Amino acid sequence: MAITAQQVKELRELTDCGIMDCKRALTEADGDIEKAKAWLREKGMAKAEKKASRVAAEGTVADLISADSKSGLIVEVNIETDFAANTPKFKSFVSEVANHIMAKKPADVDALFAQNLASDESKTVLDFQKEAIADIGENTSIRRFSLYEVNGMGSVASYIHAGGKVGVLVEIAVDNDDVINNPTYKQMARDIGMQIAASNPSWVAESDVPAEEIDKEVAIITNKAIAEGKPEQIISTRIVPGQIKNFYKINCLLNQEYVKDDSMTVEQYVASVAKELGCEISIVRFTRFGLGEGIEKKADDFAAEVMAQAGL
Repeated sequence: MAITAQQVKELRELTDCGIMDCKRALTEADGDIEKAKAWLREKGMAKAEKKASRVAAEGTVADLISADSKSGLIVEVNIETDFAANTPKFKSFVSEVANHIMAKKPADVDALFAQNLASDESKTVLDFQKEAIADIGENTSIRRFSLYEVNGMGSVASYIHAGGKVGVLVEIAVDNDDVINNPTYKQMARDIGMQIAASNPSWVAESDVPAEEIDKEVAIITNKAIAEGKPEQIISTRIVPGQIKNFYKINCLLNQEYVKDDSMTVEQYVASVAKELGCEISIVRFTRFGLGEGIEKKADDFAAEVMAQAGL
């Protein structure tokens, strides 16, 4: 039978479920509202929709690297509490999502949600996420991912810090693929990931910094120096160049002091490994995810909650 918009609206108001879920439930129930409600409960949909509005800022950043190191990914999956993040159900969900991304290679999260799950084509990834919410009992959300594939010689490496609090993905180019299985090379790749996790650079090299970023920084330095009464010639010849050099040192990976040996820069460390292995090595790109960064967490006021419950 044909399902009307009014029926969908009524079921949505009763269950807080999404429009498409309500329409599907009504179709399965031949338009019977009560049967549709029961169908949604059986599928865990109604329960999932209500939980999906709650803030999920815990969870994990997980990684997956292919056997040949030619492709790799990191994915951030959020949940409400640390306790739930450490459960086997949540970890299994994250692993399933990572394997799907590696197999299906979606362009972004929206495309990911629309794809049929690699391990079960009868459901979409979005359906799978809703099932996880119902099963785990907390809002669970695939927030973002980064997938790298090497075109040519080189490898993809990852580094996960503090059990998933920070995740890093790095693409490294070489002129000889034989070195990517060398223990020294593998250690270097891990060290670079650790460096990015610890120092949080914005770009790989000076040449990657957009001109507008430099212009903005020069303006800030110049205006501050003028306000302090510094001579114009000193500002242009010494203060600006010196502080821009420091800007690169902080924000560009290759310019940073190497965290395991501050007597050298990251660029010098990579060059030393390249010399030892007898090849060319360059850092192509990286992605760094900090768990929950940018998510506004609710600040619970326990005293206010108790007073509210007491009617005070």
